[in-house]
Amino acid sequence: MADNKLERHFQAYSEWRKGLVEAICDYRNWLNEQELNDAQIELRLQQLLERLREDKLNVAFVAEFSRGKSELINAIFFSAYGQRLLPSSAGRTTMCPTELLYDPSKPTSLQLLPVETRTSDATTTEYKRYPEEWTVLPFDVADSDNMVEVFKEVSRTKQVSVEEAERYGLFDTNSADDALAVNADGTVDIPCWRYAVINFPHPLLEQGLVILDTPGLNAIGTEPELTLNMLPNAHAVLFILSADTGVTKSEVDVWRQYISGTRWKQNGRLAVLNKIDGLWDELRNEAEISREIAKQLASSAELLGLEQDQIFPISAQKGLLAKIAGDQALLERSGLPLLEKALSGELIPSKREIVRDNTISEVDDLVKNTNMLLDARLASLNEQLEELRGLRGKNEDVIEHMMNKVKVDKEIFEKGLQRFQALRSVFSQQTNKLFTLLGMEALRVQVANTRSTMINANFTKNIRSAMDGFFADLRDRLLKSEAQIDEIKRMMDAMYEKFAQDHGLRKAEPPAFSTLRYQKELGKLERAYREQFNTTLNMLTNEKMTLTSKFFETLASRVIHVYEVANHDVENWLKAVIAPMESQVREHQLQLRRRLESIKRIYKATDTLEDRIGELEAIERHILAQMADLKVLRQHMHNALVFENRIEEEAA
Repeated sequence: MADNKLERHFQAYSEWRKGLVEAICDYRNWLNEQELNDAQIELRLQQLLERLREDKLNVAFVAEFSRGKSELINAIFFSAYGQRLLPSSAGRTTMCPTELLYDPSKPTSLQLLPVETRTSDATTTEYKRYPEEWTVLPFDVADSDNMVEVFKEVSRTKQVSVEEAERYGLFDTNSADDALAVNADGTVDIPCWRYAVINFPHPLLEQGLVILDTPGLNAIGTEPELTLNMLPNAHAVLFILSADTGVTKSEVDVWRQYISGTRWKQNGRLAVLNKIDGLWDELRNEAEISREIAKQLASSAELLGLEQDQIFPISAQKGLLAKIAGDQALLERSGLPLLEKALSGELIPSKREIVRDNTISEVDDLVKNTNMLLDARLASLNEQLEELRGLRGKNEDVIEHMMNKVKVDKEIFEKGLQRFQALRSVFSQQTNKLFTLLGMEALRVQVANTRSTMINANFTKNIRSAMDGFFADLRDRLLKSEAQIDEIKRMMDAMYEKFAQDHGLRKAEPPAFSTLRYQKELGKLERAYREQFNTTLNMLTNEKMTLTSKFFETLASRVIHVYEVANHDVENWLKAVIAPMESQVREHQLQLRRRLESIKRIYKATDTLEDRIGELEAIERHILAQMADLKVLRQHMHNALVFENRIEEEAA
């Protein structure tokens, strides 16, 4: 395989993630060995490990037709196959959004969603749940010719009537450009497929890379899922321009609205000026060629609102040729290595930072809870030891008095348990109230009502009013949820304080939680809706109404996803709030029982005082060793989290 810095950096990222998984698995195994694990901790650890193992890096390629987008994907990722895998020659280009990934649970194949599904309001994400709706074409990874032949299917088109193309949302009678595309017999060429998924075990795809190859810019407007889901959630977007055409108005509009605009505000958005080899003129010297490229960069940068060094001049075709032929000089001249370096520099560190931040907070909270449990055990043990050492040389009356004292402590704690059960009941009521506000069923009813209002609307203002009401209600429910979360936290704070005072338990600090991130996500979607509404609903025509309906379905799907994530996160938070107290209550109850049992055995002369003190001192040494082990394991996990510095140096 050709020397690929991007691939080495990606491999380094995968190794870092693998090391992190191993460190967390070591912690889980230790918890099991020391009998410190429980169902709640195990669930949290399992979810954390699954997130790390299923972690994906999404890179989207966006361009107008004939900008060399598929050629660039071939050059960056697939040069090792010695030929073009994705169709990129004249007349052979990607006609539908194509996702390249690897899922070992599915066959190596090309999965194709028929264009006829565009008449349905269901999104492509929803269709992924129904494999029977897809056409599946298997291919042989050992035969690159076979792969090339199968992959040509993503560029296949067919001729349909104008009416049918309108029904699919692929023809606008008011568009002069669309009118020019009508064939002599009155038909229109449209893609055969709405969406394609290529599943095969390429080394980078196996490590979690997902590549999205989008069709021309017109498809971005007709498939709202691209603009509301796939592009905003991509960790990197490469926007490809062409040196032989310059920057067109449609490219400027798409760049500002969907890629670099205020709607999403994300890092990892790169512009690429392709086909600079068209400027390599043998009648001009290198200095003249460089000045011409610089002129193109200056013009492109001004139109896109970028600095010149934010646009990467390349020749994807020469870069692919250089990699296949092993021509290092041509590869350097193609500009491809600089783009790959920028891509890995933008993509991998930002993604790793997200993973690290999410992981470190969860790890620290789990370790804190384990440490709290060990602290409680040690405190109780020290109390027992102090009691038993105080019994040395004492008569039976003193021992009986001590036993009665522990019995009283136990009775007082039993009454405290009644209060705890009452708290659990109130906690359950407050939780139900919170989930009523975040309820998925109520949200789906609200989506259905908004959809019905839009369909029956006779005027643009009615649609606008329905959507405004939809978002206003979503905001209101999240704000009320925030207030409910604060109320639950205040209640738990008071209960932790009460138990700490009454029973000498260690006061824990319930973790904070905020709905701000979900409010921000909904804010992004609302801005997207307003931009889309202003651009597509100036006039109510049938085809624009169809597009608006499809846009709403995608928007609703994203809102439902945000609420699903919110519900899942709130569930985990509620467990994290109540679990430490449950653990401490169980532990305190167990230790009281053990104290009483110890004194009873000594009172009845079934055990000697010194023997019992010796047993407890051995247990004390064991707990202290566990606390030392826990400190080492925590440091081990923190070391794994910052391990990337050394790995990146090795990759470089």
